[in-house]
Amino acid sequence: MSQATFSLATLAPAMPEIVLLTLASALLLIDAFLAESDRHITYWLTQVTLAGTAVLTILTIGPSLVTFNGMFVADMLSQLLKVAILVTVAATLMMSRTYLELRGLLKGEFLTLALFGTLGMMVMASAHNFVTLFLGLELMALSQYSLVALQRDSVRATEAAMKYFVLGALSSGLLLYGMSMIYGATGSLDVSRVAEVLERGNSPMPLIGVFGLVFVVAGIAFKLGNAPFHMWIPDVYHGAATPTTLLVGGAPKLAAFAFIMRLLATGLQSMNADWSQMLVILAVASMFLGNVVAIAQENLKRMLAYSTISHMGFVVMGILAATETGYGAALFYVIAYTIMTLGSFGMILLLSRAGFEAENLEDLRGLNQRSKWYAFVMLVMMFSLTGLPPTMGFFAKLFVLQAALEAGYTWLVVFAVLISVVGAFYYLRIVKIMYMDPPAGEMTLDPRTDARWILSATAIATLFFGFMPGPLMDLCARAITASL
Repeated sequence: MSQATFSLATLAPAMPEIVLLTLASALLLIDAFLAESDRHITYWLTQVTLAGTAVLTILTIGPSLVTFNGMFVADMLSQLLKVAILVTVAATLMMSRTYLELRGLLKGEFLTLALFGTLGMMVMASAHNFVTLFLGLELMALSQYSLVALQRDSVRATEAAMKYFVLGALSSGLLLYGMSMIYGATGSLDVSRVAEVLERGNSPMPLIGVFGLVFVVAGIAFKLGNAPFHMWIPDVYHGAATPTTLLVGGAPKLAAFAFIMRLLATGLQSMNADWSQMLVILAVASMFLGNVVAIAQENLKRMLAYSTISHMGFVVMGILAATETGYGAALFYVIAYTIMTLGSFGMILLLSRAGFEAENLEDLRGLNQRSKWYAFVMLVMMFSLTGLPPTMGFFAKLFVLQAALEAGYTWLVVFAVLISVVGAFYYLRIVKIMYMDPPAGEMTLDPRTDARWILSATAIATLFFGFMPGPLMDLCARAITASL
C-alpha cells in the first residue's frame, strides 16, 4: 500500500465517517463509566456527534472525488444523502427520548448501535466498489438486527429480530452471490470499471452476469422492502419498539437509494433493459400488495408497514425510467417519504406513555378534540402519504409518474394512479377517526418541547415543499447529474 493512501488529501473526503467512527467508539467507552441516572449525558453526546458530523459533511462538499484506490467516492449525491441521514437519525432520537426513558431503553447500547448503523448508511452512500457497498450494508444491517432484539423482555421484539436476522442473512447471501457472478463476468469489483467493461463489450453480457443481476436485484428489493421480498417489514415494524421501527424504516431508505444508484444506475446502467423488466414486476407487486393489504390492518404500525411497501413501489418506478429525470424524481420521493415517516411514527411516539403503546387506529379516536394542532399534523402526514395537494407527497408522486410516462410506461402510470385511489381509503380513514369519532379513554401527549418541535417541523416541511417543490427538486437533479 502506498504512503499516499494515508495522506490528508486522501483521507479528507472520508473525514465525516472517520470522525463518526471515532466519536461512536469514544461514546461507548464513556457510557461504561456513567451511572444509570446520567444516561442523558450519553444522549446529548450522541446528538452532538450527529450534528457535528452533519456540519463536517457540509463543509467537505466539493467536486466529485474518488479515493482509497477507487473504493470511496465523495460527490454531491453522497453528501446530500449523508446530511439527510444524519438529520433523520438525530430527529428520530430526539422524538424518541421520552419513550426510551420510560421503557429503560435509553442506554449506551441503543445509542451507539444507532451511530454504527448511521455509519454503515454513510459508507453505502459513498461506496464506489462492490466490497465497500457490502461492508456498509452489513454494518447497517447488523446494527439494526441488534436494535430490534435489544428489548429482551418482549417476546414480540425477539421474534421480530429473529425473522429479520434470518431473512436479512438470506438476502445478503443473494446479494453477495450476485456480486460475485458480476465480478466473474466483468473481472472487476470497481463500479466505474464494471460500467466501462459493459459499455465497451462487443458481445452480450455472459449468462453468469445476467444471473448475477437477478440475484443483485433480489437483494436490493429486500433492503427496500419491495414485494415479493417484503415479508420481514410488517413483523419488524410491529414487533420492534417504535423508535427502532423508525430507525429501520426512515434513514435506511436513503441509504438503500444510494445502493441502487451505485449498483444499477452507475455500474450496471448498460444492462437497464434487463433490470428494468425486473423492476416493473417489483413496482406492480409492491403497489398492489401494499395498498390492498393495508386496508385490512387495525394496527397503525402494521398499516404503515404495508404503506411502506407501496411507496417503495413508487420509488422503483422512478428508477426503472433509467433517466436522470427518473433518478431525480426517485430521490425526491425518498426524501419526502423519510419526512412523512418521521411525522407518522412521531405521532405514535407522542401518544405513547408508560405501559401503553398508541399503535392501534382506535388510539387516535377524537384526537382533534384533545389537540387540534397534532391532529392537523397527522392529517398533513396522511394527505401527503395519499398524494393529495398541497403536500410534498403530491409532487413526489407527480414527478415519479411523469418520469415513468416519459420513459414509455403509460400502462404502469395508469395502474399506479388507480391503485393510489385504493390506498387513499386507509389513509383517509385515520383522518375520519381523528376528526369524527368521539375520544376513547385517556390520551396524553409527550411533554418534551424538543419532540413537539421536531414533529411540528415535519408537517411544516411537508407543506413547504408542497407549495415550493422546485428548490429541492433542483437540488436532487443536480446531485444525480453530478453522480452519473
